[in-house]
Amino acid sequence: MQKFPPIILASKSPRRQELLRLMNFNFRIVLKDVDESYPQGLSPEEIAVFIAQKKAAAFDEMVDDEIVITADTIVSVENQILGKPETPEHAIAMLQLLSGRKHQVITGVSLLYQHRQNTFFDVSEVLFRPLKDEEIRYYVENFSPMDKAGAYGIQEWIGLTGIQRIEGSYTNVVGLPTEKLYQQLIAISQ
Repeated sequence: MQKFPPIILASKSPRRQELLRLMNFNFRIVLKDVDESYPQGLSPEEIAVFIAQKKAAAFDEMVDDEIVITADTIVSVENQILGKPETPEHAIAMLQLLSGRKHQVITGVSLLYQHRQNTFFDVSEVLFRPLKDEEIRYYVENFSPMDKAGAYGIQEWIGLTGIQRIEGSYTNVVGLPTEKLYQQLIAISQ
């Protein structure tokens, strides 16, 4: 097993935390409020990377010999960005938009170590079967779509019952492309 410098995960996402635990990493969680706005005209991949870099930059003066992991996940359908829903009605509208269609899940990741950022992204294609309105309402009323880009969690009921196909990394859709992360951690800590 590769040894890494101490790791900080700058994310309140329980899914990202669980993925790092499953990778058998020791880490601590440190949170900072960061403005997640971005300039107009960026591609979905550029948006995810831009926000991950902003999150990492907030730690630059604070750490040196620890690796800070920041990430941002967005959902894109036909170049329309779906962030986290603002209301249950907004969540329903997002899921109706995704129903029966293919969309992209993009996660931008930035690793800050010794005042240098190493940034990368991953893209996964996800196809939902056509969803019935009552299925969408059931999910929104009984699960946690409000803290998730695109208003769904692949590991929750709607993902388990509604996703027909994934092309790319499953963990990327959860919120952190773990295989790419592991390779990048090796590269920056050598």
